[in-house]
Parts: sequence; structure tokens; C-alpha cells
Amino acid sequence: MDKFVELTGVSKHFDTRKGRFQALSNVNLCIARGEFVSLIGHSGCGKSTVLNLIAGLLDASEGGLICNGREIDGPGPERGVVFQNHSLLPWMTCFGNVYLAVERVFGNREGKARLKERTAAALQMVGLEHAAHKHPNEISGGMKQRVGIARALAMEPKVLLMDEPFGALDALTRAHLQDELLRIVGETRSTVVMVTHDVDEAVLLSDRIVMMTNGPAATIGDIVEVGLPRPRDRLTLANDAHYHAYRTAVLEFLYQRQQRPAA
Repeated sequence: MDKFVELTGVSKHFDTRKGRFQALSNVNLCIARGEFVSLIGHSGCGKSTVLNLIAGLLDASEGGLICNGREIDGPGPERGVVFQNHSLLPWMTCFGNVYLAVERVFGNREGKARLKERTAAALQMVGLEHAAHKHPNEISGGMKQRVGIARALAMEPKVLLMDEPFGALDALTRAHLQDELLRIVGETRSTVVMVTHDVDEAVLLSDRIVMMTNGPAATIGDIVEVGLPRPRDRLTLANDAHYHAYRTAVLEFLYQRQQRPAA
């Protein structure tokens, strides 16, 4: 496998008022260039912690992380992040929110005209060119998430990191954005790591589903290789026996091998 992103012996603990909390223990994972990997597991299993470590927003307590042959030692433009909360600046337009990220990455070597071209292209990719001059309070939740995706893609990251990007949306909007993400990833061939609670979402989108054990001291319990051909169509897959077999494998891990921890 092309080891584009690599986690080796990664552990993470947090010092709290109640003492040391071991969130992750000995996580080992290799992600290939252009691969779509989903992280799934019950609440508290460390999915977001793994994502934040790859993003450079957290430092590993033990072990090492590498992206494209370089050690991850902090945030960087080669790793774009999309959170569940869109995190848009309310006083800026959709265009302005994306332009801000583009200027940060490319502003020292490109002129304003080119930066505006990049911004417009990113908004067009997510189908929001018509809303470029609207403010966040003037658009829907799904559109806000599209702006967040556009902002991340506009930086041309080597890895797109997504932390439950559709978790707060209604079912129809979520399905529409999943289909949009399938299209965008197919066009850009991006390397994607996504945290999700949704089994169907993971099977629909992923090349591999990484299933986490329950915390504390969570680690990778198993990995499902999703061999469904691309491009994928949700209506076609609804009656696909392979799709249902992958779905069943994830459900069995979550609800038999790793029962939901008590509240």
C-alpha cells in the first residue's frame, strides 16, 4: 500500500482533574493516496481524537504520524478540515469566507485576480456560485456545510479531514450532500478521512471503514474493505447484496463485538 498518511503506535492521553485519561492506545493505520477512509464507533471511542491528531490540532502522547513523507507536527494547509459546525465567519459572505482561506495559502505567490478565480471555482464545485455574495445567516444549514467544504477544497489539501460534516442536517439534505461529496471526490481524487456515526454513510462513501473499540484506551478493532465499484449510486446500491453484506459486518462489530457503552 502507498502509505500516504501513516499512524504508528499512536496513543493519546489527557490530564484531567480526575487524573490521566487514556483516550487512544496503540493506533496503527496506513491510508493510501486517493483513498476514502471512514472512522466509526460508539461515542467516546476516540474517532475525533484520531482526526484531530492527523489534522495536527493535537499532539500524540506516544507514536508518530506522517503525511506525504513528512512528520505531522501541527496544522498545515496540506490538511483541510471540515467540522460538523461549519465555523463560517458571520460578517463575511460565502465568497469572503472561502477567499480568506485561499489568500492564506496562496496569497504570498499569486495575485488577487487568481485568488478570486480559485474562490469562484471552489464555490462552483459545490454548486454555490449563485450564493457567493450571501452571508451565512441568509443560507440553509446544508449550504453552510457546502461553503465549509468549498473552503477546505480551495486550499488544494493533500488530505481532506471531515468530522461528522453532515451530522446536524436533516436526512434529505444529508443524502444530497453525500451524493455531492461522492461527485467531488470522484473529480478531485482527494484523500479523505471522515468521522461518522452513520453506518450507511460509511458504506456508501468509503473504500475502507475503520472501526474503533470502545474507550477509554480505544484502538482499531477491525477494518472493513468496501469493494463496491465507483461511481456509486445510492438507488442502485439499495438492492445490492454486497452493500448489505458490508453494512451487516459493521453493524455486527458495533452492536455485538462492541456493545454500546453504558451512559
